[in-house]
Amino acid sequence: MATIDTTHTFEFLSLNSTTGLWPASNFGEDVIIGVIDTGVWPESLSYKDDGMTPVPSRWKGICEEGEEFTSSMCNSKLIGARYFNKGVKAAAPGIKIIMNSPRDTRGHGTHTSSTAAGNYVKDATFFGYATGTARGMAPRARVAMYKVLWEEGRYASDVLAGMDQAIADGVDVISISSGFDEVPLYEDPIAIASFAAMEKGVVVSASAGNEGPPLGNLHNGIPWVLTVTAGTIDRSFAGTLTLGNGQKITGWTMFPANAFIQNQPLLYNKTFSACNSTKLLSQAPYAIILCDDTGFVFNQINTIAALSNVPGAIFISNHTVLFELGGFSCPGVVINPNDAISVMKYVTTDKDPSASMKFQQTIVGTKPAPAAAYYTSRGPSRSYPGILKPDVMAPGSLVLASWIPNDNSARIGLNIPLSSNFNMVSGTSMACPHVSGVAALLKGAHPEWSPAAIRSAIVTTANPLDNTLNPIRDNGEKFAYASPLAMGAGQIDPHRALDPGLIYDATPHDYVNILCSMNYTKKQILTITRSKRYTCSNPSPDLNYPSFIALYDNKTAAVAVQRFRRTLTNVGDGAATYKAKIVVTKGSKVTVSPDSLVFGKKYDKQTYTLTIKYSKDKGGRVSFGSIVWIEQNGVHTVRSPIAVSPAVKLW
Repeated sequence: MATIDTTHTFEFLSLNSTTGLWPASNFGEDVIIGVIDTGVWPESLSYKDDGMTPVPSRWKGICEEGEEFTSSMCNSKLIGARYFNKGVKAAAPGIKIIMNSPRDTRGHGTHTSSTAAGNYVKDATFFGYATGTARGMAPRARVAMYKVLWEEGRYASDVLAGMDQAIADGVDVISISSGFDEVPLYEDPIAIASFAAMEKGVVVSASAGNEGPPLGNLHNGIPWVLTVTAGTIDRSFAGTLTLGNGQKITGWTMFPANAFIQNQPLLYNKTFSACNSTKLLSQAPYAIILCDDTGFVFNQINTIAALSNVPGAIFISNHTVLFELGGFSCPGVVINPNDAISVMKYVTTDKDPSASMKFQQTIVGTKPAPAAAYYTSRGPSRSYPGILKPDVMAPGSLVLASWIPNDNSARIGLNIPLSSNFNMVSGTSMACPHVSGVAALLKGAHPEWSPAAIRSAIVTTANPLDNTLNPIRDNGEKFAYASPLAMGAGQIDPHRALDPGLIYDATPHDYVNILCSMNYTKKQILTITRSKRYTCSNPSPDLNYPSFIALYDNKTAAVAVQRFRRTLTNVGDGAATYKAKIVVTKGSKVTVSPDSLVFGKKYDKQTYTLTIKYSKDKGGRVSFGSIVWIEQNGVHTVRSPIAVSPAVKLW
């Protein structure tokens, strides 16, 4: 058992104060992260400016006043706050905006921005769980909030206006944990605004969505954006079940109170053990109920929560979604089916069975972790399937970060809502700001790198292995190995991203070449680029991207061939030689030419061709592998995932 620093994800991602990316970037000092979201709660301790230097002189943003929000609420940490709702008002003339200011009424924007760049907060806790010192990924970076998501609705024009303003104000990174589904690139405000950001050297990190596990539901699969999917964390929340015979079992719980349940009768009775009827359970004697594993543990928890005369319950489940999403409104613990055997034996053979429960325990180092989250949206991208999306995975399940104190973040029973300054929330929304913060750190350490270079460094150094050193598994695919369509290149590794060895770079015109290959009209392309200086003289569906995807459908030949051309830039200290290692995808043959690259000095470039020969899979399955460029007599490995996937229709 161990109680550790709350957000803990910085530790899980191997960030430390003495070596690597944190000290190399001075913890993100003077890098500005623009967060496009629901607003901010400025009184949160995550935005105090203790230890912060003065606001960079290049900053052009403002702290916009509004309802319950004054300009004095900004400081050297929260350096800007604006709000955009002309789209909301145009859609519903005369509408009364509930909070017409940058103030957050939903908690989402406060959570994401504090995850990316929150300052240090001692004694942060979620009702006794994960107690410790909270901090963002880039704890010395600046935060600027652009409120574009409203209780009254979300409109593309407001999102576009907010992102455009962030660019004009001078942010270095944009973090956006929302997306638009079923729209082509030229109708997607995030695609349009992020193109302008990329032109100005601003990195845009965006969430993949929470529509998993089916393939093809990912949003923000935009070629010039870093698309982030969600994984689990090596942390669990526990309660101890002690039986009357002295046996102790560690179960899972997030019951938000230090309840006292000591030596209470333990009951297992077929009349009540389904735990799905409040009417039946209301007739049960006063006792801890042992519930059968019916496969509907959420319903059981809510049913028990509706009763005041049951002191507690024991649930039997290994349902992954419960451990990813949390929510526990009744005094109880979830035990796995193996532990349930001894509990069942005790309760059915002892003349006077009893049990005690203790809550509010945090366990770290759980294995295996990470896993691709059940809910996280999968590729291929319907915006442009020819580029492998998502890019990378980051912690997204039960992430602790700041919250608004006037909204419930937990409850006891059905009618006792509880508020907290910190909340535990799950989603790709939570994964995205982890990558935004890491991008800010890289921007601080390598201000000369382009957005494509920063994305490449993050992708090619991502870790495809979990903490058991086995391939990351997919909670949405019955624990099978996760494909790149679920986890991208793997979980981000900030320390390695600082020094990637080689990078895949790209220019704005490279992205235009993709648009020109998509049968878009000139007007549609102009909607995205918002500039006539680009031409379609060299259309190409192949981008210098740090990953590879080949697609098949019913029309695919018995053996299909796809070739990719890539150029690598040496960002190591000097001359280097790299040799290719290919992990072959099932049912495919992958070749690379040349298989050795020699770089004479720093910033030298070398080009190679990768060829995939593949056939369609009758079961519609994804096969995958990788190409790794290994430095000879050096330390760098540069890994790119390869996927062969069923095709999806464009939006």
